[in-house]
Amino acid sequence: MKNYLFCLFFLTLAFTACKKGPVNGGSTPKVFTATQYTYLGTYDSQGRPDYLVAKDVITPALLQFVAAKLPETGDVRKSHPELLKNADLDITSKSDVFITFVTEGTSYKNTVGFYVYKTGSSPTKPEDITSITYMFPHASQVSYGGSLQPGDKVKLGTIAAGMSIGFVLLEKGWDANSGTVNSKATHFCSNKALNPENLDEFKAHTVLFDYPTENRVMIGFEDINRTIPSCDHDFNDVVMYATVVPAN
Repeated sequence: MKNYLFCLFFLTLAFTACKKGPVNGGSTPKVFTATQYTYLGTYDSQGRPDYLVAKDVITPALLQFVAAKLPETGDVRKSHPELLKNADLDITSKSDVFITFVTEGTSYKNTVGFYVYKTGSSPTKPEDITSITYMFPHASQVSYGGSLQPGDKVKLGTIAAGMSIGFVLLEKGWDANSGTVNSKATHFCSNKALNPENLDEFKAHTVLFDYPTENRVMIGFEDINRTIPSCDHDFNDVVMYATVVPAN
């Protein structure tokens, strides 16, 4: 009888767990079938761009600022919930836009890219994104199995006034065997509507914030589905900053 009651108890627990449904609301895969993918230029076998421009100096003060703002395993939902929104970069005058790699906090071999759209017309579904350009095919630094160094910098191009730049991280997008990016990897975009999580509170994957001391616009990514219990929500898996220079 004791064995019977013991088994019945655990069957009840299992049934109750099943009734609770997906963890944190679950997620629905997003498929970017209408999107064309391009590279900013050529790159080496490790995914290091050949199109890097003059390197920036990453100051200790900036690294300390990032570590304080986005500490490892620090939950942004608790420390900076105001950052959990669409995190695109609006261009108000014709400008040259640069992105500088700062650091990472992940073992994943991620890819980082961008897309451009008219300000005020934020994409709401994958079909709205006609083109994604890879800026860092393998967004990992030397100490994490990649070849990027803090300060490595690329030029996205000259962006017209009235346009916005969206950012996208392809989870484990770099394929070391083929030396290419897997465009079918899970996309985590700065436009929350494009991300797979079902509940809005888990949809943000990019944070945007200023570092006024050096006039930097910082960009941080969370590189794992946020409904998964192991997600730490620290948004420091890839950290970069944008430099916007008015163009002639």
